[in-house]
Amino acid sequence: MSRTEAASLLVLLGATGDLSQRMLLPSLYSLEAEGLLPPQLRILGSARSPLDREGFLRLVTESIGERIPENERDDGVLHALLARTEYLGASVDEAPTMAALASRIAQLRRGEVLCHLSTSPRFYGAACAALAEHGAVGPGMRVMLEKPIGHDLASATEINDAVAAVFDEDSIYRVDHYLGKEGVQNLIALRFGNALFEPLWSARHIEQVQITVAETVGVEGRGDYYDGSGALRDMLQNHLLQLLCLVAMEPPARFDPSAVRNEKIKVLRSLRPIDRGNAAADSVIGQYTAGASGGVAVPGYVEELGRPSRTETFVALRAHVDNWRWSGVPFYLRTGKRLPLRSTEIFIQFRKVPYSIFGGAAGADMQHNGLLITLQPEERIGLTLMSKTPGLDRQGLRLSKVALDLDFHQEFNHARRRISYERLYLDAIEGNGTLFVRRDETEAAWQWVDALAAGWRDAGMLPRPYPAGTWGPAAAVSLIDRSRHAWRE
Repeated sequence: MSRTEAASLLVLLGATGDLSQRMLLPSLYSLEAEGLLPPQLRILGSARSPLDREGFLRLVTESIGERIPENERDDGVLHALLARTEYLGASVDEAPTMAALASRIAQLRRGEVLCHLSTSPRFYGAACAALAEHGAVGPGMRVMLEKPIGHDLASATEINDAVAAVFDEDSIYRVDHYLGKEGVQNLIALRFGNALFEPLWSARHIEQVQITVAETVGVEGRGDYYDGSGALRDMLQNHLLQLLCLVAMEPPARFDPSAVRNEKIKVLRSLRPIDRGNAAADSVIGQYTAGASGGVAVPGYVEELGRPSRTETFVALRAHVDNWRWSGVPFYLRTGKRLPLRSTEIFIQFRKVPYSIFGGAAGADMQHNGLLITLQPEERIGLTLMSKTPGLDRQGLRLSKVALDLDFHQEFNHARRRISYERLYLDAIEGNGTLFVRRDETEAAWQWVDALAAGWRDAGMLPRPYPAGTWGPAAAVSLIDRSRHAWRE
């Protein structure tokens, strides 16, 4: 799919919500500051809140004041953003307000329209249907959807069907905000922009891959949502599987939406199922108990939730991509809450040299080369190599492991830290779907995750306790140790 014309109108449903105030409005400000918003773009915010335009502009101003660093704030930029912006209250289940919203969209429209549904996914179908019923949908309109798309394959299919009844697939932009992160895009650049890595990027040279998304926080007021999803659906189904796809996919013919997403779906379809037969051997689930985080005592999950629960807050598993490139290489995926560090990283461990010429102590010193790609909290790339240890030794050369380290914030110290939605908004406004998730990806991921969840139920697996501030249940160590590997910590 080629890029379409830039949008002339951004309609933001859920404009007063938490995501909008934390991420979306500040991202629009930053795009305004860099001159990246199309000159003709208008912004129409809408939500249930009965605000007038002045009230919404005050909310926009407060959001930007709280989240944009003082040295990056500019009254002229803010004025320009506010001049583009208006507000109209509307509720999906109130026909008169949706009719008024549709009428205002028609009045403001001067070309392409991007409608961002920053609402609960259960409203996606109704919102699309209401906009269509009142004449707001037509050629040149695209819709941006937040995760999660459903809580299993059946619900995801139902939501996708409802949206597809109004919009064709090329007009649907499903968000996984991890794909907007600088570090994730750097992974793409690292793999396909350098001749160094691609010849080594296969089972012939790589022994194992680890992908970790670790959080130090607990449920933080999201208990009701989180207890219905758990770590499997909240993090693994989307973020970790998307990272796995970017690591494991074949080189696309071009960096465009169809080519990139075609390669990602091949990875998801190559994932070996984890079900009743192998769930206990290839996965571990846990739930944090009381402990310490950042030197402060914190309660356990059930205490935070206020009721008993069997929901997992930690998942570790050993996955396999059954194709020629990756046959036999374990992909270890791990995510959890109340872990010791906040970190998202990908670790590639290369195979040892087939034979050491050094012998003796030097031969015993030989270790694996490793590539560490850190996505957060800071973007870094580190490569560990074997080097001669300085000094003299009658036994000959002594070797030690050294690191080549690239810190992107030091290397590009003029660049500010971006919100992932800046990239996603820019692409969606310009009609570039490369960093968004296609329907078949979403449903293939749910199919694999549903089999895993069913495997846990059928095998009678329950979350193992782990103290807050630790790296999960001890069984997660055994999971990887059985293959003579160790978690990178």
